[in-house]
Amino acid sequence: MRPHRGTLILFLGVFALLGCIPLGPLAWWMGMHDVLQMAAGKMDRRGKLPTDIGRFLGMAVTMLTCFVLLAGVVVNLVVGD
Repeated sequence: MRPHRGTLILFLGVFALLGCIPLGPLAWWMGMHDVLQMAAGKMDRRGKLPTDIGRFLGMAVTMLTCFVLLAGVVVNLVVGD
């Protein structure tokens, strides 16, 4: 069984939340991959909680960034010259 990467994924999610936005999608993708590996019994399940938290943070930062960018585009189209 492979060791978990829960701590790494948690740190990626936290750093994405603190402003290093490109780490958000990485935490989300790695977290999703590891959760699937844990469910299949191929990865150590002891890292499930930090993996889930890091994945959630990465997901939240990514979605919030997309929303802000989309809102900026819409505002520029509506209010722009």
